Amino acid sequence: MIRVVVADDDALVRAGLSLILGADPGIEVVAEAADGREAVSAAALHRPDVVLMDIRMPRMDGLAATEALRADGEGPVVIVLTTFNTDEYVLRALRAGASGFLLKDVPPTDFLQAVRIAARGEAMLSPAVTSRLIDHVVRDGGGGRDGRDGERARRARRARTALDVLSVRERQVALAVGGGRSNAEIGAELFMSVGTVKTYVSRILDKLGCDNRVQIAILVHEAEA
Repeated sequence: MIRVVVADDDALVRAGLSLILGADPGIEVVAEAADGREAVSAAALHRPDVVLMDIRMPRMDGLAATEALRADGEGPVVIVLTTFNTDEYVLRALRAGASGFLLKDVPPTDFLQAVRIAARGEAMLSPAVTSRLIDHVVRDGGGGRDGRDGERARRARRARTALDVLSVRERQVALAVGGGRSNAEIGAELFMSVGTVKTYVSRILDKLGCDNRVQIAILVHEAEA
């Protein structure tokens, strides 16, 4: 049973998500939260596997709540909910430890699939949209043009330095993760078993100091910026 907390300041959204998720016999919505503080408290009380987290909420927003939940790397998996696929706050949430994001207008089956994928640790959700988001913010987000260019260059240098610690094979796996591929797809592409891919991903996470696959993807995109 996958335990889920739903955090959104819109009661109708919370009710809708709870209804969708609760219809799956393998998923249990253990709590709802109307803001970030309630989400953090609910996670501490109910120990969920996954938190569906809206970004824009009163008192404590989803970004701050995600940072609090993922501060020690041991909290629940966080999936960010947003209505904007180019919202720079989404990337900040991913850097803070969120494992992926979903647009609120996706079909109900996408929420179920996302929760299942996140719960098993393969949290590169909506790869094409995630890649576009990362690319948009890494290349164009934040400040004026000079500020953007300078920050982009600094992040690119840091990302390339980080990726340099990887072996050739680890780098191949990291690039595949950055391309949104699943473990099975990486295994087929690089002629590895799924178990071997998982071992490589764990090793890469450790070497890069990342919490999840999305943060690997961010580094890969930043290195290419």
